[in-house]
Amino acid sequence: MNDTFMKERPVLPLLLSMALPNVISMLVNSLYNIVDSLFVAQISEDAMTALSLVYPIQNFANAIAIGFGIGINAMIALYLGAGDRKKAEIAATHGMVLSLLHGVVITVVSIAVMPGFLRRFTTDESLVASGITYSTIVFLFATINMAALAFEKMFQAVGRMKVTMVTLVFGCVCNILLDPVLIFGLGPVPAMGIAGAALATGIGQLLSLCVYLFVYLRTELPVRLSRSGLHPDVALDGKLYAIGVPAILNLALPSLLVTFLNSLLAGFSQSYVVILGIYYKLQTFLYLPANGIVQGMRPLIGYNYGAREHARVKKLYELTLFMSIAIMALGTVICLLASGQLIGLFTSNPDTIAAGAKALRIICIGFVVSAVSTTSSGALEGLGKGVPSLVISLCRYVVFIMPLAAVLCGRLGPDGVWHAFWITEVLTALVAYPVYHRAAARH
Repeated sequence: MNDTFMKERPVLPLLLSMALPNVISMLVNSLYNIVDSLFVAQISEDAMTALSLVYPIQNFANAIAIGFGIGINAMIALYLGAGDRKKAEIAATHGMVLSLLHGVVITVVSIAVMPGFLRRFTTDESLVASGITYSTIVFLFATINMAALAFEKMFQAVGRMKVTMVTLVFGCVCNILLDPVLIFGLGPVPAMGIAGAALATGIGQLLSLCVYLFVYLRTELPVRLSRSGLHPDVALDGKLYAIGVPAILNLALPSLLVTFLNSLLAGFSQSYVVILGIYYKLQTFLYLPANGIVQGMRPLIGYNYGAREHARVKKLYELTLFMSIAIMALGTVICLLASGQLIGLFTSNPDTIAAGAKALRIICIGFVVSAVSTTSSGALEGLGKGVPSLVISLCRYVVFIMPLAAVLCGRLGPDGVWHAFWITEVLTALVAYPVYHRAAARH
């Protein structure tokens, strides 16, 4: 199998060919997130609140799956770039086994902690019951989701972006079609409410895994999972975790942030918790396309870094940054012009819509500059430099925004939380740019 195209094709068409399938995938995935929430919102605003409260733990579980997958992706690409295909296969095999183990642990732990977690934010037992119902079903599919995302990162590492695009689109479309059937009932299928939304999500993940298994078994790939790759390799596992753990923390930190912000906003009104949850649903529609470009860049940067093509690494970073800025600029315009309509998709409460529209207009001030930190963090993960990437994310999700939100909230009320978002993006960009260039310069 020829994988040298990653260092031979011109940089711009190469990045576009790798990024566009991911952008489409991310757009479809974000559309699914919004449509899924729209169906849940039709149950009741309490159902949306339950989803908002479950979101941090659900996001943390996804962070483990995707973050460790980034470790798998980076190691495969680096080894292929260095011409060591056997080591790349061992990395893929170890990565898949460890991902399955992570899924089992997440299922057990998440279901166990959820009741206590939910009661930290609400005394409404009906909300707690809805959150437990939704989360229990979702987390029963955690191992399946882990396996599907490990396959996704493996296919991306060898440049098979169209496979991951088709698979993600297929899973999301099935999920969207199942949502109204399982939530509201159709024919012999009973109305399941919020449990139906969770079951639709799990079935969508299962169908995605089935597609990956079908393609993997029917096509040739530069790397394969193998029994011979199962022998212990502590050094390799250490490298997977050295990249994966910082990547997991990068993705999990938003959960910590949302939990912290929920605790601030709940002191004013439960509607602000709903607004924050709606914002994060809308944010996926803006950030996921930019992240799709970063996903396309990551294996290219890893491969070329492993092949010591440092000039190409620099071009890939700059092009990705430019494309991300363009996407975020478009998102800013949309949020400024249609903030009320966007919030109105998820709630009919006029007070919530008015407060949410104001929040969105404030937060979107920082969208464009956020491209610097997201691109730099993703590039560092592709280079196998997890710790500098983690430094950027810590600045973005903990060091700057938490104290800013706490202080500004005391002075400006809930609006202080929204202002903390854009101020944090500016400060983080000032950190991210030099951190990336310093780390990338160390060959």
